[in-house]
Amino acid sequence: MSNTKGYKQKAYPVRTKRFCQTLELKDNPELIKEYVKRHNEVCHWPEIRDGIRSVGILEMEIYLSGTKLFMIVETPLDFDWDEAFGKLAGLPRQAEWEEYMSVFQQADPKAASSEKWQQMDRIFYLYE
Repeated sequence: MSNTKGYKQKAYPVRTKRFCQTLELKDNPELIKEYVKRHNEVCHWPEIRDGIRSVGILEMEIYLSGTKLFMIVETPLDFDWDEAFGKLAGLPRQAEWEEYMSVFQQADPKAASSEKWQQMDRIFYLYE
């Protein structure tokens, strides 16, 4: 299932910056189906969503292609990644969520989110 119509972007009252990350899932269609289910609007954990917002993240999107996850994180320009993810790791239920997700991921189950997700380097954009 691919979306050829695109996804709407939110407009923010501040200038933003974007972080892009990737993570590999285990190559198991049933596990991938369950991973997607656990992230849907009905099954996700509201405390995790609220925690993400509480550290200053404006938007977080995860895309899937095969076993590859691609995450886009939008933040204000003054956002400090290390500081925010340090706070996020200490929030209630965050460690539990990471453990809950680890069964699907090709990563160390004890690793924090900031260790599992690999930052990507932008290599192209429509230069001004």
